[in-house]
Amino acid sequence: MHTRSADAALPMTTQLALSQILNGLQLGVLLFLLAAGLTLVFGIMSFVNLAHGSLFMLGAYFGAAAFAKTDSFLIGVLAAVVGAGAVGLLLDRFALTKLYERDHLDQVLATFGLILFFNELIRIIWGPGSIFMQVPDALSQTVSIFGVNYPSYRFAIIGVGLLVALGLYLLIQKTRVGMLIRAGATHPAMVASLGVNIKWLNTLVFALGAALAGLAGVMAGPIVSVQPGMGEPVLILTLVVIIIGGLGSIRGAFYAALIVGVVDTLGRAFMPTVMRGIFERNTADAAGPALASMLIYLLMAVVLAVKPQGLFPTTSGAVR
Repeated sequence: MHTRSADAALPMTTQLALSQILNGLQLGVLLFLLAAGLTLVFGIMSFVNLAHGSLFMLGAYFGAAAFAKTDSFLIGVLAAVVGAGAVGLLLDRFALTKLYERDHLDQVLATFGLILFFNELIRIIWGPGSIFMQVPDALSQTVSIFGVNYPSYRFAIIGVGLLVALGLYLLIQKTRVGMLIRAGATHPAMVASLGVNIKWLNTLVFALGAALAGLAGVMAGPIVSVQPGMGEPVLILTLVVIIIGGLGSIRGAFYAALIVGVVDTLGRAFMPTVMRGIFERNTADAAGPALASMLIYLLMAVVLAVKPQGLFPTTSGAVR
């Protein structure tokens, strides 16, 4: 074993910072995949869906099960996206339709009930323990960037998230379906009078959001623990992203997800060290992790104090 000289301290610190920034971007794009679907559903239907995290969990389980059976990660991704999208479609048509005209409190209570239902369903089918999902062989290596060896799979997550962001932009802004979605968000009665079935348009949006949540779940599967209840912690982060970005704003969800991902990751990595430079070690070790976990909520409070409608608020309920 050889030791590093003191001259390597600065490069190592820089490499650690770059590695954590990349981790933050990777977390950010996963949060965007979740936030985009939730933002679409809220922006168009004004529906609060707390069960969105459960769709993330289902995507992870569908993907892990298909990957284990076929040894093909692409088939696992397809199973997660199609499976979660199908569950979203069924939920919309048979469980949630009557709630769209109800108060937000009723929506929150009903979708919270769905969280409990799906968690128990997962325990019945797959058991209470965790499922291990391997990184695909093609992405099991590392890539060197500015002297940092970073896992190829995490780069793939960033790439998929950026491609989805581009695809959503083109869908919403450049296609006829996107035009109907934007128009349905602001003038549903007028769109319906033109012969468009608003209920099926809403179902399409809900299924799309569910499919994006499923995609986030299967992409996160190899780097997190696939287990019952895994959707709730990430749902909280997703709600923070939506509030910071602005309700109904896809662009806001994208930028806010990246900001939250980087702030949360850098805070957890460096806040304890920063605190040790200010307080004695015992105090710093106790306060550092606690403060790191609070950073994104402090960020949300600052944003709401300065811009109560978020960084990129929409106008008249429009989706953009």
